Amino acid sequence: MNHRKPRTSTVARTAVSISMAAGAGLVMTTTMASAATGPGISHDVATAVDLAHSRADRVHLSQFDETFRIHEYGPSIAVTANNRATAESVGCSPLAPCRSVALSFQIVTTSGRNARLINATNIGRSVNEHCPECQTFAGAYQFVVATPRAFTLGGSARSELAGLARRAAALRSSTLPVSRIRQSADDIARQIKAVLDREAARAPRGGGSDPGADFDPTVTMHRHVV
Repeated sequence: MNHRKPRTSTVARTAVSISMAAGAGLVMTTTMASAATGPGISHDVATAVDLAHSRADRVHLSQFDETFRIHEYGPSIAVTANNRATAESVGCSPLAPCRSVALSFQIVTTSGRNARLINATNIGRSVNEHCPECQTFAGAYQFVVATPRAFTLGGSARSELAGLARRAAALRSSTLPVSRIRQSADDIARQIKAVLDREAARAPRGGGSDPGADFDPTVTMHRHVV
């Protein structure tokens, strides 16, 4: 299971990323992000990039990669979120077919008047190359939480998400067909959405000093499975 840290632009606003480490609980890291646009002007920006990539072949018949990451950002001028899952099965014999599964779950929270303008990309890609009997599945699940004012996920939500991350990681050892893996991944995604919907419902509403940030919190889920 590979867990790649999100690549962020260079320095000024604190962004919290929480990831699932192999065999451990949720691990929190803090990065900084900013972009200078001219003399005396600093705009807060953030970029979250997550990728799960699995490649099976005659040497490695069964491969699985999974990532589950949470990126919490405060008020931002611009946020870019890129989430990808790529699964490949290459050149395996019909008598010894490959199995390749890649799952990527990405959660991004942001706030302020530009929160709903996040540039989000979510792509799943599955490839069978000279591998007609192979099982190949890629599932990309992305969740974007936009709130008018900054908030953080509560302890109960973090605990539930940690449990869902463990469920996703446990699929590595599953011998179920990929159709059942897809069902399990979809069920995990539905539960993530329910947790985030509940958290968004308690997020602070508008009414602050910025009229442009007076909107209802939203949770948008992007799903691409192939």
